[in-house]
Amino acid sequence: MNLLQNRRHLLLAAAAWPFAALAQKAAPAVLVEVWKDPNCGCCGDWVRHLQAEGFAVKLNDTGNNAMRARLGIPPKLGSCHTALVGGYAIEGHVPAREIRRLLREKPQAVGLAVPGMPVGSPGMDGPAYGNRRDPYDVLLVARSGEPRVYASYHAAQK
Repeated sequence: MNLLQNRRHLLLAAAAWPFAALAQKAAPAVLVEVWKDPNCGCCGDWVRHLQAEGFAVKLNDTGNNAMRARLGIPPKLGSCHTALVGGYAIEGHVPAREIRRLLREKPQAVGLAVPGMPVGSPGMDGPAYGNRRDPYDVLLVARSGEPRVYASYHAAQK
């Protein structure tokens, strides 16, 4: 290659670089499939939390008990909605941050759970709850069904 051809290739590569970086950032949204009761408002609020955080959501307004059992979440860790993302079960009001961490770390586990409906968790927050934030744990559910604390949320943090 002569000097002129080298220079042309270098200029073309430099011009294309920002577009290549932009294309990498525009990766498709990760799909979260959710099973919930059609009349549950806090489930809808949690879905909006996921969407605001860049997840794509497919809703099944058929209830979640059967799917919770099928995915291997013990009843004692149950909540009002169940989801499936990247092969992992997500039970209850799990923050999007912890779902991203789970997908990044890929532990050998059934998934994550926030048992019950703690006030201050995503979907259970905002003015309707007096902006109250109770402490709660996000649990990693092992394949044996045993949970361990994956992340702790305290009243002062979001």
